[in-house]
Amino acid sequence: MWAALFGAILVEVAATLSLRASDGLRKRLWAIPVVLGYTASFALLSVSLSLGMPVGIAYGVWSACGVALVAVLARFLFAEVLTPMMMAGIALVIAGVLAIELSGTLG
Repeated sequence: MWAALFGAILVEVAATLSLRASDGLRKRLWAIPVVLGYTASFALLSVSLSLGMPVGIAYGVWSACGVALVAVLARFLFAEVLTPMMMAGIALVIAGVLAIELSGTLG
């Protein structure tokens, strides 16, 4: 279940970065990894859900990790800005997802 979720995260991040590289899909060759990546990501997310992962946990981890990875990787791949405030925001999102995850297992 977790392996499928982490796979979903990785291909979604790759698809999002491909979307950025496509320059608004003007570079048409980049549309292939965008479409395939998002399709695979949703398929893997559905596998996690079908194996019993709660949707709140799956979506929270998927989105938080995706946001964090895209922001950090875009900094290095595309020289996009990553300010201390943005890094603090990423940390807060991850902390929020961890709080939801821990409340489900500890509560």
